[in-house]
Amino acid sequence: MRFKGRSAIITGGGTGIGEATALLLARNGARVLVAGRREEKLKEVCGKEEGLSIEYKVCDVSVQSDCAATVETALSEHGRIDILFNNAGIIFSGPSHEVETDRFQQMFDINVKGAFMMCKYAIPHMISAGRGFIVNNSSVLGLKGFAGLSTYSASKGALVQLTRSMALEYADKGLRVNAVCPGGVWTPMFDSYLERAEDADAAQEFMESLHPMGRLADPYEIAEAVLFLCDEKVMFNTGSMLSIDGGIIAK
Repeated sequence: MRFKGRSAIITGGGTGIGEATALLLARNGARVLVAGRREEKLKEVCGKEEGLSIEYKVCDVSVQSDCAATVETALSEHGRIDILFNNAGIIFSGPSHEVETDRFQQMFDINVKGAFMMCKYAIPHMISAGRGFIVNNSSVLGLKGFAGLSTYSASKGALVQLTRSMALEYADKGLRVNAVCPGGVWTPMFDSYLERAEDADAAQEFMESLHPMGRLADPYEIAEAVLFLCDEKVMFNTGSMLSIDGGIIAK
């Protein structure tokens, strides 16, 4: 129960890494607010296990008023915000010259602007409390390029720099700002990728082959990394990009 009494907001909390992190935090005593666009998925997370303190708020992080309302909901329900996990994200693939401009804009609105706005509204309350943990979900592709995913890589790279700069801005105010940089993870997003592939088995084999470990991560492996970055025993850590990527970045 190392997070007993602490309050957390998780965007993109209805599936995948967000869901796993919400459940893991709640099992460790945290009061969790999951936010996302699909109410039915958020409700499923809230009802997944009895006895856990998980509530939800419908929120599109690309909409500024939704971000403000989500922070206010967490404050009204829990009285404080200790942890913010900016997990909401989308991905589009294709050669750069074929990516539609509105798709490019949508990716930055959710992957980058959404994280920025959630921080904008949560940080003043963390400063007042003298302590807070922000974790942004970037990607190993925010640290290195990958053909066919230039716009996604660019958005995750922007999130890396946002993380580093915010870490410096608030280091002396008790806030710790870090990022996780996952490799391939078995999430509904990856399932959708396989569904779109001409040969799903070949696509899966290719993705697994990119990782020196020869497999993809389970969402709970990423969730454990998020909890590590929010642990009060690791207060000397800020501005770090924690790669949970099966060895990709080491190649």
